[in-house]
Amino acid sequence: MLFNSLGFGIFLIVVFVLYWFVFNRKLQLQNLLLLAASYFFYACWDWRFLLLLIFSTLLDYFTGLKMYQAKTQGLKTFWLWLSISINLGFLGVFKYYNFFASSLVALGASMGIHLSAFTLNVILPVGISFYTFHGLSYVIDVYKNRIKAERNFTDYSLFVSFFPLLVAGPIERATHLLPQVKTTRKFDYYEASNGLRQILWGLFKKAVIADQCADYANMIFANSAHAAGSTLVLGAVLFAFQIYCDFSGYSDIALGVAKLFGFELLRNFAFPYFSRDMAEFWRRWHISLSSWFRDYLYIPLGGSKTGIWLKIRNTLIIFLVSGFWHGANWTFIIWGLLNALFILPSMLLKTNRNHLEIVAKGRALPTPTEFIQMVVTFTQVVFAWIFFRSDSVTQAFKYIGRIFSRSLFSIPELDVNRAQLLEVMLLIIAFIIVEWQGRENQYAIEKLIWLRKRGYRLAFYYMLVMVIFLFIGKEQQFIYFQF
Repeated sequence: MLFNSLGFGIFLIVVFVLYWFVFNRKLQLQNLLLLAASYFFYACWDWRFLLLLIFSTLLDYFTGLKMYQAKTQGLKTFWLWLSISINLGFLGVFKYYNFFASSLVALGASMGIHLSAFTLNVILPVGISFYTFHGLSYVIDVYKNRIKAERNFTDYSLFVSFFPLLVAGPIERATHLLPQVKTTRKFDYYEASNGLRQILWGLFKKAVIADQCADYANMIFANSAHAAGSTLVLGAVLFAFQIYCDFSGYSDIALGVAKLFGFELLRNFAFPYFSRDMAEFWRRWHISLSSWFRDYLYIPLGGSKTGIWLKIRNTLIIFLVSGFWHGANWTFIIWGLLNALFILPSMLLKTNRNHLEIVAKGRALPTPTEFIQMVVTFTQVVFAWIFFRSDSVTQAFKYIGRIFSRSLFSIPELDVNRAQLLEVMLLIIAFIIVEWQGRENQYAIEKLIWLRKRGYRLAFYYMLVMVIFLFIGKEQQFIYFQF
């Protein structure tokens, strides 16, 4: 059930009406309704994987209780590692087993050794990377005494599987979401209308920008062996906007839907393409994952409060693991390594905390220096995205090789209707302008202070709705569902 589908719209209306008009008198009934709705939502993908979600939930629920009740530190540690091992074991089998098996065979072949490996013919359970990290953060927080073990199974299950964030995040923390699950919620008109605006903007990002960019980016990457360098640059840039609008669009819809039910989820994107260096980019891109790795991996390794070589090691580890989290392919690992190399200079020079505020705060335009910094950072990000998007490392290197050729200075050529391509480019420019105008808010159209009159704002919302219906076409899956 996709967020950008009619089925989800009907599902959301039904759950909303039941939640606020039928089960509104008792918190536990509301939580049971949301849990049932979440399991139904997940079962619509493949009901068999619902059993895996329930097992993972039971595992972390009981190990959390066992850790909390443990009388010795050794016993507490045992239950922690039991949960971590089983969770990562399932993730490894479904997501990484075939990768390691095929890599082993390839390594043997390069050494003249013939190996054969058994591979699994299974579908990756949607959302497994996200709900696994929900559970892991919970058991680690219980172990570290940051939160008490949750005794109410319904409340804990809802924290893990709340449907807006279940299949593609944001990755929530028990310390943030569980208290909201356990607190009585009252309907707030302002928050609900704010949620609807965020849903609208998310749908615009997905249906109008991401899906249109996808058509051209897919075409260019599929035919990259024969395309001019300028065309390949265009393809990389279009993919950059595709993945940003696809994933941040999903996050906007998730946060907006949660607001309709009285929940505040973690912010996942903060206008990352306006970043002035790579450190700022990673504070603004996929924030819930970046902060998860920071808190549960980078800091335990020593973080930046170590010697220079350990700092480099920790940075490389965090980005390589981040790349591997995204998928079982060497392309993702190289993507992570590139981002580590891009960010290391600012960390070693201790300039990685220079840009904590949004660019040009309180000003209409950036300074020339800020503009150049944004262009350089965006270029680095787009270059790394080539590996992320490519099917193989070989394709990525060939893609880059063809960019740096004489054809880089030619006019991009695509076997498409030029008027339609121009339309997409104009939509991207309009999108950038709106994002820039709203960059100091939680999302671009949260306040629309540049449209001061209420009539203008309503006209703007109406225009967005019309454009979405014009472009929505067939339902296209969100990119991060594969992770």
